[in-house]
Amino acid sequence: MTSTDSGSTPKPPAKDPWDLPDVSGLVIGVLGGTGDQGRGLAYRLARAGQKVIIGSRVAERAATAAAELGNDVEGLVNDVEGLVNAECARRSDVVIVAVPWEGHAKTLESLKEELAGKLVIDCVNPIGFDKQGAYALKPEEGSAAEQAAALLPDSRVTAAFHHLSAVLLQDPEVERIDTDVMVLGEVRADTDLVQALAARIPGMRGVFAGRLRNAHQVESLVANLISVNRRYKAHAGLRVTDV
Repeated sequence: MTSTDSGSTPKPPAKDPWDLPDVSGLVIGVLGGTGDQGRGLAYRLARAGQKVIIGSRVAERAATAAAELGNDVEGLVNDVEGLVNAECARRSDVVIVAVPWEGHAKTLESLKEELAGKLVIDCVNPIGFDKQGAYALKPEEGSAAEQAAALLPDSRVTAAFHHLSAVLLQDPEVERIDTDVMVLGEVRADTDLVQALAARIPGMRGVFAGRLRNAHQVESLVANLISVNRRYKAHAGLRVTDV
């Protein structure tokens, strides 16, 4: 007698971890979109066909950055918009936090209401510099992502896009960026969305890397990559093997 014959319910097949949702219709907001990292991510996502809103503390700076970015690629001028941070957060489906670490907490505290219910992707790296080079900082909450989760209890906070070169992101001559994006979060459906968003950029792949409690080592690895890049005059990224 088989297990089915005995009345038990057969287990459904395991979900393919690479079966990711369609995110092409989502509006992506980038807080800190006038900085190098944020601008680069906005450019790559817009170039991939995503509707993008650049956020800034100053509306004029956001509008200028959006106009410049939209004109960089043919056909993008109507797909990139620049708004003050609060309006960017309000009008976006997914919000990427790419602000400087020094302003991370203050920015998120001021946008708690606008970010409620949103999927938030924190890509901030708490890094310090001295005469010996870059070194990792450890926030009281454990990581920038965990600080974001504490400040935004009504948002769905994830962490990703930490290890990307701003130079490569902004270079229009670079067609592909061959790298993996470590994605962390508490809810698999949310991390699936972030992985799918990363995969919109040619050459990139989003890889699930655990819960937010593991974000510190992902953020701090940027200090090592900075050392690699300085030593070898490179724009190093990461690849995960055997996955």
